Amino acid sequence: MSRLLDAGVRTESYLGRSWRVREVRGNSSGRHYVCPGCQQSLSSAVAHVVVWPDDGLGDVSDRRHWHTACWAARDRRPPRGSWR
Repeated sequence: MSRLLDAGVRTESYLGRSWRVREVRGNSSGRHYVCPGCQQSLSSAVAHVVVWPDDGLGDVSDRRHWHTACWAARDRRPPRGSWR
């Protein structure tokens, strides 16, 4: 069962930690998120990535929804409003 849940999930590094990353197609759920990379609204209708710590200690509340371009640029520019 866990293999099914891990389908399409890759591991990447950021800020010295390991993160699980899943690409998400746009959908019609109507949800809105705030991208940690740019602090802008991210509609569930837009394709994006969902990122969570790879340590296995967190839960659903540890997931973050990023614009795909913001996640790709995370090492070149710090997230807006970031302490880094």
